[in-house]
Amino acid sequence: MAMIGNVLLTIMQIYSYAILIYILLSWFPNARESSFGQMLARIVEPYLEPFRKIIPPLGMIDISPIVAIITLHFARYGVMALFF
Repeated sequence: MAMIGNVLLTIMQIYSYAILIYILLSWFPNARESSFGQMLARIVEPYLEPFRKIIPPLGMIDISPIVAIITLHFARYGVMALFF
């Protein structure tokens, strides 16, 4: 069971890195329109979409990815509690 927990924790950590990279891509012009940016959007946007519906942007700043990463972090704690 610990191996399954380790795999899930690793996947969740990689996914949080993918969200972070996706956020950083917004700082560079046309980076999200590149093939890498579009592939990352297909992976990350389904998770970010519910947070964007709940949390409106504050002017030009979208804080929903930050809340999504924090939620994913708490989910990691839940996985640790279940498997370890």
